[in-house]
Amino acid sequence: MSENGQKTIEIPASLTVRELAERIEASPIDVIKQLMANGVMANINQQIDFDTAAIVVEEFGFEARPMASAEAEEAEETGRIPSWRQVIEEEDPAALVERPPVVTILGHVDHGKTTLLDAIRETNVAAGEAGGITQHISAYQVQHNGRTITFLDTPGHAAFTAMRARGAQGADIAVLVVAADDGVMPQTKEALAHVRAARVPLVVALNKIDRPNANPDRVKQQLADLGLVPDDWDGDTMVVPVSAKQRQGLEDLLEAILLVADSVEIKANPKGKVLGTVIEAEVDRAKGVVATLLVQNGTLRVGDVVLAGTAHGKVRAMFDFQGQSIKEAGPSTPVSVMGFSQVPNAGELFTVVPSERVARAKAAERKELAAEAARPHAPRSLDQIFEAFKAGETRELRLIVKADVQGSLEPIVNSLNELSAEDIKINVLHAGTGNISENDVMLAAASDAIVIGFNVSLDQAAQRAADNERVDIRLYDIIYRLTEDIEKALRGMLEPEKRTVVLGKAQVRAVFRIPKVGQVAGCRVVSGELRRNAMMRVLRNGEEIFEGAIASLKHEKDDVREIREGFECGVGLKGFDDFQEGDILECFIEETVPVE
Repeated sequence: MSENGQKTIEIPASLTVRELAERIEASPIDVIKQLMANGVMANINQQIDFDTAAIVVEEFGFEARPMASAEAEEAEETGRIPSWRQVIEEEDPAALVERPPVVTILGHVDHGKTTLLDAIRETNVAAGEAGGITQHISAYQVQHNGRTITFLDTPGHAAFTAMRARGAQGADIAVLVVAADDGVMPQTKEALAHVRAARVPLVVALNKIDRPNANPDRVKQQLADLGLVPDDWDGDTMVVPVSAKQRQGLEDLLEAILLVADSVEIKANPKGKVLGTVIEAEVDRAKGVVATLLVQNGTLRVGDVVLAGTAHGKVRAMFDFQGQSIKEAGPSTPVSVMGFSQVPNAGELFTVVPSERVARAKAAERKELAAEAARPHAPRSLDQIFEAFKAGETRELRLIVKADVQGSLEPIVNSLNELSAEDIKINVLHAGTGNISENDVMLAAASDAIVIGFNVSLDQAAQRAADNERVDIRLYDIIYRLTEDIEKALRGMLEPEKRTVVLGKAQVRAVFRIPKVGQVAGCRVVSGELRRNAMMRVLRNGEEIFEGAIASLKHEKDDVREIREGFECGVGLKGFDDFQEGDILECFIEETVPVE
């Protein structure tokens, strides 16, 4: 048990949704729902990283801890997640030197993250520069008291989605921005969960203190309730009042960041293995693929061959955050590089490999692994799911039900639940009122469900998502037709009743050994007939000693398809040759009885 009473669970750097559900003994559907609540769309076979898994398991009453380093090394080989901390730990301690701290900004929307970053950049970077910064690369460095701090400027654009899950782990210090007027909000808690999962120190920037309705003490109490007791309340969390708009408290915030940096070892080996994180990437019409990289260990140089996930290339040119051309970049340095063959994913780990041939080979291997991982998930149509029932691949029909009003929804759900049988279960994953939304479609795609709508419509975004994810949506305006369709389908899905039909019997009169074949029974058919494509039971003294398929059926020297009563034959069985004189061979087939 952990200090807060939660059960601890070890989680590897990467695992599938199914594996996570098994570890916490929860339903995969419940895990998928929790992922969706946190903005992550994943199917049951999809890989998720440690940070994302940690947030999910916390909702189930667990505290996540990273698994042993052996698995971290394995994850590093696959290149799926940033494992630079592990690499630095393996460097020679004597070769490690101090490097600038890397800071990421997290917090609730509209609490001033971007405004705060802009204020820090304009005050500390652009001072004295005519025209300011000419090239913005979503990461920059500032100077404070002669020391350098690297900021990841990721809020508010697509890269932040990936960086929240993986970028926080790529940072040394996280700044949690909380508005003094709004206080702690849902995204504040989500950001805090990411920071805790990443095991990085935290500084709280209490923003908007210039607002007339600001209430710092109330916000500090909310933070304390989350376990972030402010330092002026004898806690260990530095809470710095700032106003990004009025440029107040910025120097104090930078000082707090450096104080936290001094309390932890922030080091790297400039001469060691080169690796880091992709901050963002795009295609420039003139320059081709341009990627912003954060070097976290080693020194990246022009001419190096870089591999990031399935993207690779030779660094043709490299620029610092001010747009100046540079030849090399050491630890904690953000750079813009040209030369990638394709656009790498934000949050991806990059490394330097010996040659372009090696890069191509590793990229191809990773593409194959990614394709294999994606292959199991293929959302089915209603008809395909029914076929899966018939084939015995699944015994559950999952539904998302939407209705116009609650008065319609309840009887529909009750009627559907009543249709569940012992062999076939109807599982209503979600039932709600209102039109079918994109979230409904994504939940259905993630869980192989069908969307049922009653007196509702779907918007364009939901229709596009349904087309892209191949989700089957059925709309009805009469309740009994809805339930009738499901009932008919269920009746079609019921496993047919099977019955055994004995075709004939034969008695073993002699046993012959055939070279390269084994023992064969010389028989006489005493009733009915024996068929080559049927099954056979061997009865000895009234007891069954074997059941299996017929391997051979001969009359004299000829292969025959059937042999009738009164004739003699030779019989060979698959997987059995221990015949004895007097054994009874019972030939039978299994017939299915259709559901009435």
